[in-house]
Amino acid sequence: MTKAEQVLEEVLHYLKENEFESYSVKQLSSALGYEDSKSFNQLVKAIAKAEQEGTILLNREGKFRIKRSDSTIVGIFRSNERGFGFVDYDPTEEDIYVSRDHTGSAMEGDQVEVKIISKPEPWNNKGPEGKVTKVINRKTNRIVGEFFPYDASRREETGYLGYIVPQDNKISHMIQYILPTGIHPVEGSICVTEVVEYPSAENPVSMIGVVTQEIGHKNAPGVDILSILYKLGIPTEFPEDAITQAEEIPFEIPEKEIANRKDLRDEVTITIDGADAKDLDDAISFKILSNGNYELGVHIADVSYYVTENSPIDREAFDRGTSVYLTDRVVPMLPQKLSNGVCSLLPNEDRLAMSCVMEMDHKGEVVRYEIFPSIINSNQRFTYTAVNAILDDRDRKTRDEFIEFVDMLEDMGKLHKTLEKKRKSRGSIDFDTNESKIIVDEEGHPLDIYVVERGVGERLIESFMLAANETVAGHFTRRKLPAIYRIHEQPDPVKMLRFMEFVTTFGIVVTGSNENIKPKQLQQVLKQTENEPYNAVVSSVLLRSMKQAKYDTDPIGHYGLATKDYTHFTSPIRRYPDLIVHRLLRQYLLHEQTDTQREKWENKLPEIAIQSSVTERRSVDAERETESLKKTEFMVDKVGEQFEGVISSVTKFGIFVELPNTVEGLIHISNMKQDYFNYLESHMVLLGERTGIIYRIGQKVRIEVTKADVDSREIDFALVEDDELTVYNQEIQTTGRKKKDKKKSSSKPENALKGSRRKRKDSTKPEQKKTRKRKRR
Repeated sequence: MTKAEQVLEEVLHYLKENEFESYSVKQLSSALGYEDSKSFNQLVKAIAKAEQEGTILLNREGKFRIKRSDSTIVGIFRSNERGFGFVDYDPTEEDIYVSRDHTGSAMEGDQVEVKIISKPEPWNNKGPEGKVTKVINRKTNRIVGEFFPYDASRREETGYLGYIVPQDNKISHMIQYILPTGIHPVEGSICVTEVVEYPSAENPVSMIGVVTQEIGHKNAPGVDILSILYKLGIPTEFPEDAITQAEEIPFEIPEKEIANRKDLRDEVTITIDGADAKDLDDAISFKILSNGNYELGVHIADVSYYVTENSPIDREAFDRGTSVYLTDRVVPMLPQKLSNGVCSLLPNEDRLAMSCVMEMDHKGEVVRYEIFPSIINSNQRFTYTAVNAILDDRDRKTRDEFIEFVDMLEDMGKLHKTLEKKRKSRGSIDFDTNESKIIVDEEGHPLDIYVVERGVGERLIESFMLAANETVAGHFTRRKLPAIYRIHEQPDPVKMLRFMEFVTTFGIVVTGSNENIKPKQLQQVLKQTENEPYNAVVSSVLLRSMKQAKYDTDPIGHYGLATKDYTHFTSPIRRYPDLIVHRLLRQYLLHEQTDTQREKWENKLPEIAIQSSVTERRSVDAERETESLKKTEFMVDKVGEQFEGVISSVTKFGIFVELPNTVEGLIHISNMKQDYFNYLESHMVLLGERTGIIYRIGQKVRIEVTKADVDSREIDFALVEDDELTVYNQEIQTTGRKKKDKKKSSSKPENALKGSRRKRKDSTKPEQKKTRKRKRR
């Protein structure tokens, strides 16, 4: 056997032994011991030969795996509201498409066996297609839905009380028949059920279950949001032992604990939050040192002192993972005595904190830092409104009211601008997408929706929190201590290629390779779209083209922030990973490190990272679904009215239009009567065959609301002819640039939704605003 044949045999043997894994050339060279230049070259030749012969396959991330002989794969089924689905089996491989005729009895999240029935065609941008042959493990064990009762004769005939129609759109085509062995609900009641019998291949759209809980009647105030929480498995009540533990926590701080901390109560310290915030978890101290540098202190509520490891509150916080901020309520991670009481950094109250004090030069570089347990006493609570009035608007009345803090705030504003400039220079991507605020009445009905505007107050706090998070992460990485990090991976090359092709429709060319594109290059794309009508759309498409940030024990860095060190340290009241970071700091700062302690955390942290990522996504799903529900409800009485909007997405089945208040609706292609439209996927446009009319993202249109269905969360629009907008769009299509806006939508009352153009600089629940910004990072 020649050396080349030996190397090839070793490669194939290793990949066969690990058939469900994929490896880069570097990983294979390390695993097989081919790391010197000569043997590495032999390895590369062997890999190339194997790929050419088809015995190994190269995936889209540039990694190799063995070609499996069978055509059956095990993965997780992800269903779509329209009946079809995908099977996710390898993060480095294309998901397997499953048509609605081939899903069998699979439901969202089930582990399934799928048979490949059609191979991928990369040249046609087509992935593999499969057929579910077996459900291995069921994910769903309970259903939330509306109860419809049978009459007496039907009950006797079938043995069922009635049936449940699931609220989850992904299984709303199914029916669950209800056995009489559980609770007997009334008609219209929203119920939680336990699944007794799952769908089968012979009967794929029906289940059998028992009612275990009634949430309330569908028309009762608040039940709509409660049902979303129950459906997603988000706890709404604290267990008895957690409540008991919270009740036993004293407000008074023991003198012995104060003696063990750095006393900062004489330092001038302030909080900046929204007007309605009650869980104030961060405070700021600030001064200019004699050498001209800045000293920024970020003081975070020391939740880890009160929430000890494996206590009832800790176990519940792990299960919840995060606080959930919805339109009219907050589902907190911690009992309110902690979140709004002993841990909240209220003014003129002694509070325990974990402090990160950083000395920064005039380039925003941290030249010295110290992290330590402290005790603070906040001198003043500021709202974003007040800070914006002082720094943005230079409002005389507000500046006079807080005259003793104005110079401090002015200097803080200068440091914020320095930090912002530093982040931009290294390539940090600022997704300036619109965020809406929904105002509801006491019964939860939406009264108004408007776009939230961020002032310098919000951005200043964000800058300071980012700096603290980076500093703490760097503290861990330099010492190679077990820790939990907030990571954001390099974008998927396929999605990035599609994004690069998409922006060419606006005359933007992205330089570099889609496989290793730098954050700075994407930042430049957004810069080129500033002040253009399609800016928000490009930001949104770019955001969807990137991977989700998540928690991990491997500090690979944060792509979107263009930083190698990042964690979450600043919100332990609201996020479990932050609480863990505080617990680790306490361990590392106050106790001697041992191999036993290191091994303990190395074993525990991966599970915590996974749970934190899962519960974060669950929280985001709840926020999105609640927002969709309330936006649809808001538009119900707008049916028949006309508004101006911007095309936010173009698909083969129609166009989505976003109104000024962020409400989005679909104009189905079957209702576009001017012409027969072809979808040009490479340019993401609809082109009229006869008229040459083009509909593309960023284009302004006038629409009429034709449907707002609260149950399905569907909003439909119809196009309305508007000569002035036609001229406006022709100018953009001809020049590719924004011309003078001849159409002033605010000049006609019927053009603006109530409140949609209102400018409010402190117009959201502060905890919702701050948490969302931090979550996305």
